[in-house]
Amino acid sequence: QVQLVESGGGLVQAGGSLRLSCAASGRTPSNYAVGWFRQAPGKERVIVAAVSGNGGSTYYVDAVKGRFSISRDNAKNTVYLQMNSMQAEDTAVYYCAAKWTYYGRISSVDKYDYWGQGTQVTVSS
Repeated sequence: QVQLVESGGGLVQAGGSLRLSCAASGRTPSNYAVGWFRQAPGKERVIVAAVSGNGGSTYYVDAVKGRFSISRDNAKNTVYLQMNSMQAEDTAVYYCAAKWTYYGRISSVDKYDYWGQGTQVTVSS
């Protein structure tokens, strides 16, 4: 069982930056990958970035490559999403989610069974 709590959302101007945090409660952080997802109004929830259990592998959707960076600090049991050069299109509720590493590809949305409550990110243009 893994419990997740997001923080760091808010209002930012276009071109600005935010850093989201995802605090996890699992006993062994390296046993699960963590993904960041987002859901804009009227749209489906999509994966934005993901990081493997040991932090050695990352994934980014094309829309955020070069602007967003995912990292994790397993000593703090926390995963971060650094968002730079933000655009109005980044406005959404952001969720972090976890899946056990034995489920394979971190970019696959399957088996992300543990979810946080979400945090709102709004980018003003």
